[in-house]
Amino acid sequence: MKNSYHDLVHQAYEFPQEGFHLKDGYLHFHELSLQYLIKKYGTPFRLMYLPRIAQQVKRARTWFGNAISDQNYQGKYYYSYCTKCCHFSHVVKSALKENVELETSSSFDIDLILRLFQKGDIRPETIIIHNGHKTPEYLHKILQLRKAGLKNSMIVLDSIGELHNVRRLAKASGQVIKIGLRMAMEQEPQSAYYTSRLGIPGPEIMDLFLHEIKGDENLDLKMLHFFVDAGIKDNFFYWGEFKKALKLFVDLKKADAPLTSLNLGGGFPIRNKLNFTYDYQYMVNEMVGNIAKACRAEGVEEPDIFTEFGKYTVGESGATIFSVIEQKKQNESERWYMIDNSLMNTIPDAWSIFEKFILLPVNKWDHEFTRVNIGGLSCDQFDYYNSEDMNQQVHLPTYSNDEKEPLYIGFFHTGAYQDAISGYGGIKHCLIPSPRHIVVERNEEGELVDYLFKDEQSVDEMLKILGY
Repeated sequence: MKNSYHDLVHQAYEFPQEGFHLKDGYLHFHELSLQYLIKKYGTPFRLMYLPRIAQQVKRARTWFGNAISDQNYQGKYYYSYCTKCCHFSHVVKSALKENVELETSSSFDIDLILRLFQKGDIRPETIIIHNGHKTPEYLHKILQLRKAGLKNSMIVLDSIGELHNVRRLAKASGQVIKIGLRMAMEQEPQSAYYTSRLGIPGPEIMDLFLHEIKGDENLDLKMLHFFVDAGIKDNFFYWGEFKKALKLFVDLKKADAPLTSLNLGGGFPIRNKLNFTYDYQYMVNEMVGNIAKACRAEGVEEPDIFTEFGKYTVGESGATIFSVIEQKKQNESERWYMIDNSLMNTIPDAWSIFEKFILLPVNKWDHEFTRVNIGGLSCDQFDYYNSEDMNQQVHLPTYSNDEKEPLYIGFFHTGAYQDAISGYGGIKHCLIPSPRHIVVERNEEGELVDYLFKDEQSVDEMLKILGY
C-alpha cells in the first residue's frame, strides 16, 4: 500500500469526482483554482461559488419534470428557496434568476423580500410562502407585501391561534388571504420528543377546516404543508409520515377543501462525504407516484407539488479555507493541526449538531498522510474537528514546520446555515473575527469572476458592536 495522501483518497473513493479534481498538485473546487484564490486573498476565507445554485435548481426541476411526464401527472411542480438557509443578496439573487418561489420565516425576512421586489429582482407573480411563528409584526408586514404588488403571498398557519389572528387581519383589511395549514409531524425515534412543536396535529386539522375555515369568505385555503425534519429519506419513517400527510390531503379534498397544493416540506440531502450516494430521481418518482395513486384512487384532483429546498439549493456552493499555522504533538498518538480561525465560529454545525462536511487539503497531496485532530484558535476545548468518513478519523498530509508553503485545508459544501448560525459579522467567541467572504459568479460573457464581498471583520467593527 502506498502512503501518500493522494494514494489514500484514490484507494478509498472514486476520485476525481464532480466538484473536485487536482491540477498541478493543487485542489480545484468545481472550476476554481483554490491556490489562485489563496494567493490573491490569503486565508482564512469563506467562498461562495454561485453557479452551483442554478445547477441544483435545474437538476431538481428535471427530476420532477421526468416523473410528472412519465406518470402523466396533472399537477405542476414549484421549486421554492428557503431564505433562512443563506440570506446574502448574491445567493438569493442567484436563486431568483432561476425563477424560483421563496419561503420566509420571520418579520425581517419580509423587509428583505420588499427590497428585492423594489429593485426588480422578484417577479410580481412569484409565490411567497410564509412559515415560522407569525408575530403581529410579521403578519403586518405580510399585508404590506401584498399591498406592494406581490399578490401570491401565502400564510402557512402553524397554530390555531395564528388562524384567529389572520382572520382578524383579513376582515380589517378587507382582503382575501391565501392560507396553508402545516401538519405537525412525528419525530424520528431517537429524537428527544415525539411530535414537532411546529404545525397543527393532523386530527385537529380536519375539524379546524370544517368549523373555522370552510365558508369564511376572507380565507382561501390553498395548501397543505408538512415537514419532516430529518429530510427526504428512503426509509420507513419518512414514507410513513409522507402517507399520513397524503391521506389528510385527500380527506380534506373530499370534504370540499379548495386545496390546490401539497408542500413536501423537508429537504434533499447534499454530499457530505466523497462516497455519498442518493438516488434523487427514484425518490422523486416515488413521491409523485404515491400522490398520483392516492388521488386517482379517491377521484381527487392531483395537486401542484411544492418543495422548499434551502440546504440543497446553496449548501454545495460553499467552502471554508484555512491555513494550518502550527502542528502540535501532545502525546505519542495525537497530532494537532492548528488553523488560523475558530471552527466553532466558522462551521458551527460541526460543533453543535456534529454535522459532517467534506474535508480535503488544497496542497501537499504527494506527502504521506497521518491521522490528525484539527484545532481552532479559541481557548475552548470543544473548538476542534476530528471525525471524518475514513474510519471516523481525520487524515491529512504530513508536513514539516520549516516548509516554505503551509498546508492549506478546506471544508466543502458549507454554504448553508453556517453564516446565520455563527452570526456573520457579529460578536464571535474569543473575539476571533469573521473571515473574509469571497464570491465567484459568471459575468455576461459566461466567464468566472471573483470578488471580495466583505473583508475580514476589523477590530473597530467588533468593538463598535460592543459599545467601545
